[in-house]
Amino acid sequence: MNSYDELLAAIMPSDGPTRDVLDPATGERIGTAPVHDAAALTEAITAAQEAQPGWAALSDQARRDMLMRVADAIEAAAEPLALLLSREQGKPLNGPNARFEVGACAAWLRATAATDLPVEVVVDDGTDYAELHYRPIGLVAAITPWNWPMMIAIWQIAPALRMGNAVVAKPSEHTPLSGLGLIAVMNEVLPEGVLQAICGDGELGAAMVADPAFGKIMFTGSTSTGQKIIAGSADTITRLTLELGGNDAGIVLPDVDPVAIAEDLFWGAFINTGQTCAALKRLYVHDDVYDQVVEALRGVASAMPMGIGTDENNVLGPLQNRMQWDVVDRLVEAAKADGGRVVLGGEPDRDAAGNFYPTTLIADLPADNALVVEEQFGPALPIVRYSDIDEAVAMANSLDVGLGASVWSGDRDRARDVAARLEAGTVWINSHGGVHPLIPFGGVKKSGYGLEFGVDGLKSLAVPQVING
Repeated sequence: MNSYDELLAAIMPSDGPTRDVLDPATGERIGTAPVHDAAALTEAITAAQEAQPGWAALSDQARRDMLMRVADAIEAAAEPLALLLSREQGKPLNGPNARFEVGACAAWLRATAATDLPVEVVVDDGTDYAELHYRPIGLVAAITPWNWPMMIAIWQIAPALRMGNAVVAKPSEHTPLSGLGLIAVMNEVLPEGVLQAICGDGELGAAMVADPAFGKIMFTGSTSTGQKIIAGSADTITRLTLELGGNDAGIVLPDVDPVAIAEDLFWGAFINTGQTCAALKRLYVHDDVYDQVVEALRGVASAMPMGIGTDENNVLGPLQNRMQWDVVDRLVEAAKADGGRVVLGGEPDRDAAGNFYPTTLIADLPADNALVVEEQFGPALPIVRYSDIDEAVAMANSLDVGLGASVWSGDRDRARDVAARLEAGTVWINSHGGVHPLIPFGGVKKSGYGLEFGVDGLKSLAVPQVING
């Protein structure tokens, strides 16, 4: 698919119920998405089940080679995919946004294909011998969010396919075209049936969760929806990997150079206009450098252009949907009412056509302010002052989520000591939110369970089998 129009034509529904998809930056209609029902879900499940045994019968190397070819197809269609993603999700083409996300899809596929998972000899003592193998689960449900609709889909689909499973994927109802476009490109290479797409809202997702055909459910999204998935999968005892809500803390120690860390702090918080599960969402800064860090952040943030994603100059875009805009607006207003000092932003244009919320920094907030303790998932960062590291660690650990965290210091050993005390699945030092296809990723507390990426991610998409003797 060499052009945007060709890609869009390939995914437009030819019959059945549909709904309009709008550009969150302009309100302009992009196209239509199908609205699937239970019968369509059954059809997708049946097709995937029929295709899965043949896919699993291929050698591991054959599947790995196929994923490499899929990566080639995504790269060949990179610009149309990025344009579709930008128009539907809102993220700009440039910066760590749409083109970056499409590139990450190809990179993750290649890393997933290149990762070795040899048979493990667990006992060989002359008397006993046992090997640990990993077999296909069968059918995997991939339920993906609207913030990184292509990249997170690949995080779920790639290891599932690599391990010999078939996949039924449901993109978010907010970004269905991005998911459909990506899967259409992948299906130019994959055998027919092994990767199916189904579109609908939470009701359709609930039907997927309850269906005993699925041996594994992968979900990235809110904690509240994750809790429903856990409950809904109880009868079938379906395996789960859940990457749920976060409210990542960053702790800045007094030995930093505020100017040197300011841009990394900014992108840790504002990548994808703050719409990232593992973004930096609350920043605790030591008294000694508090004012300097706030000012350095203001300088960086004020220089980052926000606007329509297809404008090559922009690096920040709108919020993807009005529901999320309302969340950010409510929390910023609560921060202002609580005496927070607005360093930047905080005054949206409420009459604008798009879902734009200005880049916002709010300082001098109490630790229990709503903007601090609730996940904003948007371009508003609360900054809290502290004077004692034990106090900062206690504040960072005080919430019931723990996806990621970061420590900022000129002394790496000191930073690691603080990192070891934080209750988070990943703690970054002098950066925030970066992920790597070979480094395991997952949360603690109500941020979910299960690991993605690398060897651990492959194992999570398979059934362990011990051959003893």
